[in-house]
Amino acid sequence: MTDVSERADTPAPTPEPGTRGRRRPRAVPWAVLVLWVLALALATPFAARLAEVTRDKPTDYLPAGADSTRVQHLLEDLPGGGTSALLLVHHRDGGLSAADRELARSQLRRIADTYRLVGGAHRGLPRTVPAEDGETLLTAFSLTGMGDEDVRDEAVHRIRDRVADVPRGLSVELGGPGAMAADSSEIFESVDGTLMLGTAAVVAVLLVLTYRSPVLWLVPLLVVGAAALVARALVHGLVQAFDLTATTMNTSVMTVLVFGAGTDYALLLVSRYREELRLHERPVDAMAAALRGCGPAVLASSGTVAAGLLCLLAADLNSVRALGPVGAVGVGCALVAMMTLLPALLVLLGRRLFWPLIPAYGSRTPDRRTLFTFMGGSAGRRPVTVLVGGAVLLGALSLGSLAMPGALRQQDTFTEKPESVTAQETVARAFPGSSNRPLTVLARTADAPEAERAVRGTDGIVRVEEQRSGGGWTEFSAFAEDAPESAAETATIRRLRGALDELDTAEALVGGVSAQQLDLRETDAADRRLVIPLVLAAVLLVLVLLLRSLVAPLVLTAAVVASWAAALGLGGLVFEPVLGFAGTDPGIPLMTFVFLVALGVDYGIFLMHRTREEALRGVPVTEASLVALRSTGGVIASAGIVLAATFCVLATLPMVLMAELGVVIAVGVLLDTFLVRTYLVTSAGQLLKRWMWWPGRLSAAEREGSGGA
Repeated sequence: MTDVSERADTPAPTPEPGTRGRRRPRAVPWAVLVLWVLALALATPFAARLAEVTRDKPTDYLPAGADSTRVQHLLEDLPGGGTSALLLVHHRDGGLSAADRELARSQLRRIADTYRLVGGAHRGLPRTVPAEDGETLLTAFSLTGMGDEDVRDEAVHRIRDRVADVPRGLSVELGGPGAMAADSSEIFESVDGTLMLGTAAVVAVLLVLTYRSPVLWLVPLLVVGAAALVARALVHGLVQAFDLTATTMNTSVMTVLVFGAGTDYALLLVSRYREELRLHERPVDAMAAALRGCGPAVLASSGTVAAGLLCLLAADLNSVRALGPVGAVGVGCALVAMMTLLPALLVLLGRRLFWPLIPAYGSRTPDRRTLFTFMGGSAGRRPVTVLVGGAVLLGALSLGSLAMPGALRQQDTFTEKPESVTAQETVARAFPGSSNRPLTVLARTADAPEAERAVRGTDGIVRVEEQRSGGGWTEFSAFAEDAPESAAETATIRRLRGALDELDTAEALVGGVSAQQLDLRETDAADRRLVIPLVLAAVLLVLVLLLRSLVAPLVLTAAVVASWAAALGLGGLVFEPVLGFAGTDPGIPLMTFVFLVALGVDYGIFLMHRTREEALRGVPVTEASLVALRSTGGVIASAGIVLAATFCVLATLPMVLMAELGVVIAVGVLLDTFLVRTYLVTSAGQLLKRWMWWPGRLSAAEREGSGGA
């Protein structure tokens, strides 16, 4: 059968010196393949068990040093262990009947007979509060012995089963923080498989469209899948060895990151390998040349992402801090797989893998005028207009962040409302403006009377109930007069903490869901002030070392920061009006900054590294940037689309945090790929000329060349 190739009727290019005489052993790819087969065999059992060590307790998502986190830990040491606060809501349109009320009492008795309620042993059944309109009954209670997530989830499901059999017209819902946590766990259980399959499907479709080959797309997909499996196994090992906190959010982001970054590296390598196959007769020689050409850029790219992620270790928020090493492991595995396993498979499978567009030895790259030829030309003809226009556009988009919805409330964290959220909405309608969710106050038992007086005397607190004592601490439930997570309740929490801090000898802490949300917002703000400068410094350092310049790294960093600001602004314009999100997760600005700056710099690295390579071959610096854009623009565009699409998969998950994260990163990557990288950075290079590379070798070489002319 005759090969269908891209051979042109032109003389073969001159092979690189020494290529024909140097014989690289074909045993190397086979050895690499064998090592990877062994690694996958060892990793598979541990990767499958990652879900067993993944934790999603409230403290795993709270600030390490916050009072509310300490309260959560101390509650587990009180008699009965950890508690789970629940709300049982009975509702009938038109008013509850006497039979409905009696049914509610009997259901509570059955719950109290099965589980130990906080205070229930000596105070009877929990207090039931009727709404003024007579349509709703609200019963707040807490189960003890709920420190284990599985025990809590089973209790919530059993209670729901027991209260499900009710007369027609009567609705019974179980809500509260404990039920919301159980609903979250149920969603988390389905995330891993859905995310892996969805991401793989998206990458497969995009690779088929990119390569236009019935077979080639499968190789990078298999390799990135192997990288994801090894990454999961390594994270499992880190959890076991160092007690690393691995949450479902972190492992989900890692999966997307491995597929997105790994596919980007594969696109760059395969594109360069295709070029080298025209210059080298043997695939093994072509691959060696491809690795020499793009290897430094891929290494710097992955190093930048890993360095940016590891800066998250400085954060105080537990889930964000743990995302650093988890994400860095994923990027490292993607790098190793794409620089070892992928080259080995490509060499062993040979040129026919590219069928029907086989790059024949001695042929030349088809000279087609592409979109990026046009883009590079327009940027070169009117650099000032392009640069100013692009900067104004990004600045205008960034103003959209002023329209960002307020902080996300706990009941608004799901895109599809589970029963715990609908129960909360029923309560909010029946008891407008009042709090049904207590604040938890822990005081040293010796100082409990003094602390209780301070709590009762705090403006905004309407009721205080003593709960458990043990281990030197006493628990109180304090009810605010304002709705949960409202500005008024937040002010009450601040006053309460201030009043307890003013006590001379007493030690007391304020926790509970509303206090946790306040601590999350304050910690996120503090983490941004600390982590963002660290990320910028780390990215700049990697770029300076790679590009041997100071100006080019500053230009690239400013460009990705502009992309992030514009993407965040677009998020502010669509989150509430278009997507219906009632708030913004406090962690969105920091996490999107880290990912967009670290990942966005990738494409700048690919472009600037190729520019530097062309300039070192003697191409004038201003022309080298256009040559680099024409030669790498297509692969950068493909990589950007793949990365944006993989993060878009996060937007399909039923959690607002994941959806917001996916939307902002996807938009930012596309802005960076098609506007910032191709137009603005290229225009800046045209205007700065040799100064773009100051004070490096290219700047001096261009100056000497101009002087000689």
